[in-house]
Amino acid sequence: MDRNFARALSLVLKSEGLWSDNPADPGGATMKGVTLTNFRRYVKADATKADLRKITDSQVATVYRRFYWDATAGALLPSGVDYAVFDFAVNSGPGRAAKYLQDVVGVKQDGRIGPATIAAVKAKPAGVVIDALCDNRLGFLKRLPTWKTFGKGWSDRVKSVRAEALKLSALPDTPPPVTVEVKVPVDKPVVPEKVEQKVKEKSGFLSWLTGLFGSGAIGLGWLAGMDWQAVLAGGVVLLVFLLVLLLLRSQIVSAVRQIKAEVAE
Repeated sequence: MDRNFARALSLVLKSEGLWSDNPADPGGATMKGVTLTNFRRYVKADATKADLRKITDSQVATVYRRFYWDATAGALLPSGVDYAVFDFAVNSGPGRAAKYLQDVVGVKQDGRIGPATIAAVKAKPAGVVIDALCDNRLGFLKRLPTWKTFGKGWSDRVKSVRAEALKLSALPDTPPPVTVEVKVPVDKPVVPEKVEQKVKEKSGFLSWLTGLFGSGAIGLGWLAGMDWQAVLAGGVVLLVFLLVLLLLRSQIVSAVRQIKAEVAE
């Protein structure tokens, strides 16, 4: 699948290393797995080895995508199989990788991965295809005359590819949806005019109580300058005042509840 390209490329680059110009390697001079021939084909026609050694990450990705990933239909193959074929193509050529894949799934080995090959691949479990492809790839490498020189590295590489490809094949084809939490500002509710008028009417009753408290305070101040008999009389008045407040308490509670009910409507 195409979303696996970046991960597959990073895995391939771990095996390819950096600069190499071993006379025993038929690929010749390479940098991060990119041969001088392919660098000239896709990046700079007259490139030298010095230019290849300075290849950028963007140029590396361009070469790998065009010459290996697209050539083996990596975007259309199942997860895991795409990486196994891709790494095989980088190591031994896209044509050979395609033919070995076609041999595994039992279709014509023409070296071109088309609709028939893709359908045959998808008809088999990805793990089965990966194991068979890696087994056949290792068998091919062992038959090469350079096996004695590079056999250890190739064997380790195929083992690693098999393990990583099987991990990829176990992942869901569709990534889980991303949940984004968006905070929506909520405006302060506006009190309707009708409700506001009701509150004002009820508040008139509360204003009356406030005036009553004020009158009581004045009365107490006046009583302070009188003798004990007058003070006793004032105490009786205050007691009556408190009793009135207790009787009015139920009316106050009822009024507040009515206001809340009307606002809620």
